[in-house]
Amino acid sequence: MTDLVHTGGCQCGAVRFRVEGVLGDASVCHCRMCQKAAGNFYLPLVSVRGARLTWARGEPKRFQSSNAVFRGFCGDCGTPLTYEAPDGVALAIAAFDKPQGIVPQIQWGTEAKLPYVDHIPDLPGEDTMADQDAASFLATLVSYQHPDHDTAEWPPKGRE
Repeated sequence: MTDLVHTGGCQCGAVRFRVEGVLGDASVCHCRMCQKAAGNFYLPLVSVRGARLTWARGEPKRFQSSNAVFRGFCGDCGTPLTYEAPDGVALAIAAFDKPQGIVPQIQWGTEAKLPYVDHIPDLPGEDTMADQDAASFLATLVSYQHPDHDTAEWPPKGRE
């Protein structure tokens, strides 16, 4: 990843970060700790140890998941944000405002990979709006999720 400024944050906008410099290695971790920390099949992470990480709004709460690792997350909405180890910090790729350019290069912890993960791309896929029940529900949905860019303040006035 060659861009020199990256921003991102949690779903609710209480925690925002800024990374200045080149991002390090991007990976997917299947270990059981990462599965639980993400509440998902695996946790995509990118190292920021060669760059400057600052918290632009708020700061993550931290949970010590082992004797050597802390996991940072938003204390308000629960979004997983960091993996903090003695050799540096990694950020959750999907927490970036522009995650599409951060491509994992390796998988770790494959001994704990869930047996069906490799078959997910083979499942049928549908656009969200193809489901008529979802389409009528989504037509009235108002998102309170923070947008994928920095904001001067959050939440917007009138929505506290």
